[in-house]
Amino acid sequence: MFTGIIEELGEMVGWTATGDDSGLIAIRGKVVVDDLKHGDSISVNGVCLTAVEISGEGFTADVMGETLRRSSLGELHPGDPVNLERAARLDSRLGGHLVQGHVDGVARIVGREAAEQWTTVRFELPAAIRRYVVEKGSITVDGVSLTVMEAGDDTFAVGLIPTTLSLTTLGHKQVGDLVNLEVDVIAKYVERLLGERS
Repeated sequence: MFTGIIEELGEMVGWTATGDDSGLIAIRGKVVVDDLKHGDSISVNGVCLTAVEISGEGFTADVMGETLRRSSLGELHPGDPVNLERAARLDSRLGGHLVQGHVDGVARIVGREAAEQWTTVRFELPAAIRRYVVEKGSITVDGVSLTVMEAGDDTFAVGLIPTTLSLTTLGHKQVGDLVNLEVDVIAKYVERLLGERS
């Protein structure tokens, strides 16, 4: 479980194929490896991965075909920045919202509008998750916990403050780039529970 508060802007270093549709991704991130251990969960652009090897300022993680098909990790190239967050601890503050690291959809950025102190970014809204995205609700974009400013039929928008722009990949991403989306898990549980009652 994560909070969506990015700890470090890391870097994708390399990819080693381990099968027809799987591989080992190498990530540089000197902050997150400080106490990272083999088998620990770590969020990479909003995708929960398991650390395999930790050395120096980086780590590797297995990525299977299912993860590549359901996320944008397969689009990464060496040198690309990535959002990194270690799993939340029960004795820490919940600064964002409850994030599982399970991607619900991939979408493209369709617009960016810079203001003096913040930037509005608009994303595609995949039909499969439309019902979970509401104005003032929480959404995770590339692992970043954000508040939805506006939710339409086909798009949604968020506002990014300077800190988010400078400390996450969202400051670098441009129109046309892909992002990983995760909706609020509580909404999915409520829907399931209410559906079973009817």
